[in-house]
Amino acid sequence: MSAASIKEVARHAGVSLGTVSNVLNRPNNVAPATRQRVLDAIAELGYVRNDSARQLRAGQSRTIAIVVLDVANPFFTDVVRGAEQVVEEAGAMLVVCNSGEDSARERRHLELLEEQRVRGVLITPVGHGRQPNLGRLHNRGIPVVLVDRGSGRASRCSVAVDDVLGGRLAMEHLLDQGHRRIAYLGGPFSIPQVADRHAGAAAALAERGPAAELRVAPTTNLTVAAGRRAAEELLTLPVRQRPSAVFCANDLIALGVLQELTGRGLRVPDDVAIVGYDDIEFADAAAVPLSSVRQPREQLGRTAAQLLLEEAEAGESHRHRHVVFQPELVVRRSSDRR
Repeated sequence: MSAASIKEVARHAGVSLGTVSNVLNRPNNVAPATRQRVLDAIAELGYVRNDSARQLRAGQSRTIAIVVLDVANPFFTDVVRGAEQVVEEAGAMLVVCNSGEDSARERRHLELLEEQRVRGVLITPVGHGRQPNLGRLHNRGIPVVLVDRGSGRASRCSVAVDDVLGGRLAMEHLLDQGHRRIAYLGGPFSIPQVADRHAGAAAALAERGPAAELRVAPTTNLTVAAGRRAAEELLTLPVRQRPSAVFCANDLIALGVLQELTGRGLRVPDDVAIVGYDDIEFADAAAVPLSSVRQPREQLGRTAAQLLLEEAEAGESHRHRHVVFQPELVVRRSSDRR
């Protein structure tokens, strides 16, 4: 059964198309009795307005998209929650797209969003934000804001966390706990956050001199399973070469390491200390509460959405901003030997 049209509503109510349009968009301009007759016709016929077509005619979509690296990662769940609060308050709708850390999939999402003429796009890009589709969206007047990623461009807003500082905080803590054989687990390094967190850790280590070493154990992605595999590989090393502490590029990797180590009978932090990154809700709820570098996850999403709405409203007069938040280390039992 096909949906009722606005013409059928007008015919059923015995009014003009303009009257039906006024009831839908400017109801106070219609006499109460006539307005009720139109509303009754809408209910009887089951008419549903085509809001997307109306928005396209007006040149103003109420749909905003957010493209994340991994929808299964609780970090992005919190970012989305923050963005959604701001978007809904503005009377718009947030659509979530998952790139799955796949640049081709990211490109397909952006192509579809461009076709849909969304009001704006929030995105944590797979690479460094040089996806040609982002430039095409900008040229069409569709604002793009990078989330959890610095822009490096004067023509694009961004919100990020100082991940170099975050890596430094984690490494300084482990060194202060007396560790000298430390591993960094995470990857791929094509993800800027992974590279920046390592850079901060390496810089902190270099300042302490050659008495400590940093072993890099790359992973193919940032999941619990990848953390378990990385821990398995570390445990194949001779005991005297194994790291006494690991710094993980995110909490999912850290939780996988924790699962593997405790499953093998090792004690955390007595045998191996662990520090994660993001401070997702599961970090504090782990069997051994996980030390982690905290990011303001919901605030990232809220700020990004605010910047995007400001740009959508101001148009060419908008001045792009790059907001950088400071991380903080939350120390829990997984790395605290006291």
